[in-house]
This record gives sequence, C-alpha cells and structure tokens, in this order.
Amino acid sequence: MKEIIVVKRYSEAFMDFAKETIGLKVAVDEFKALKLLMQSNPEFEEFLASFEVSENEKSDFIDKVLGEDYSREFRQFLKLLIEKKRIDKLHDIADYIRVAYAHLGETEAILKTSFPLDLDLIKEIKDRLERKFNRSFRFYIDLDGSMLGGVQVIMGNTIIDGTVARRLSDLKEKLLTVRV
Repeated sequence: MKEIIVVKRYSEAFMDFAKETIGLKVAVDEFKALKLLMQSNPEFEEFLASFEVSENEKSDFIDKVLGEDYSREFRQFLKLLIEKKRIDKLHDIADYIRVAYAHLGETEAILKTSFPLDLDLIKEIKDRLERKFNRSFRFYIDLDGSMLGGVQVIMGNTIIDGTVARRLSDLKEKLLTVRV
C-alpha cells in the first residue's frame, strides 16, 4: 500500500509541476516514450537502478542519452528519483501517469438522464461542473428510462443527484420529521 502512495505522490507532484512548465501533453508523451525506451532497452533501467553506479554518473548518463529528446524538467525529475532512491519506482510512475492522464487531465463523468438532452444544456452542465470542481470533464451520456426526470452526474466516487426521485425522497424525509 505504501508503495502505491509513493508512486501516486511523485506522479501527481511532477504532473502539477509539468502543467505549469512543459504542459501535460508533453509530460505524458515523454513518459510514453520513456516506457518504450525501457521496454526496448532493459539495460537502461538496470543501469539507473544499479548500486554500483554513482548518482553523478547516472545524472550524466540521463543528460547524454535523453538530452535532445526529453525536456529539462523531465530529466530533472529522473535525477530527483535517483537522488531520493526512488528510481526503482520509475516503471510504476510511468504506468500511473499513462493511465491517470490518458485523457490529459480530463475526469470521466457519467451524465444520467431519463430523456435526451439538448447539446447546449449538456455543455452548460459541463461548464458549471468544470468551474465548480476546477477540472475538465469528459462526459458520457446514459439514458435511463427508469428515472422520473432530472439528471444525475457520477464522477468517480462523487454523485450529484438532481433527479426527481431524489427530490421526492428528500421531501418525504422532511415531512416525516415535521411534528403537527
């Protein structure tokens, strides 16, 4: 469990930094390219993980081998992993970033409704959610005929329920708590 937390922290910290410097797309592309490099040259990863090679030699190696094809920020991140003795997590970090940022920072969300919505209304819902949560969303529309009306948005573990059934349930609870 601790290993997953370490991978996530390093990944998210770098991507937050990359968002402001080189951009998310460049960062994701560089991790994809590095993953291909590691798959085609297993010696690359072995060299970086070796205890027999000094940190300075590894840093020089990174600059020589990756210098022209990778950003300075990306190379600095690899050097940080070496310095903090976390270079063994490089493969996991690359996988995490590839999966988590497959849509370049977009969060997937399901918009459930009982009837087809106008595209302008969908865009308005999306815009409001993006402003509220300060992130971009990729919407998937789910038509659910069993809903009485309204909409429900599911974003990971977060559910925003604006359905008629939910409102009726809330009203029923309020009426049950009122004493006459």
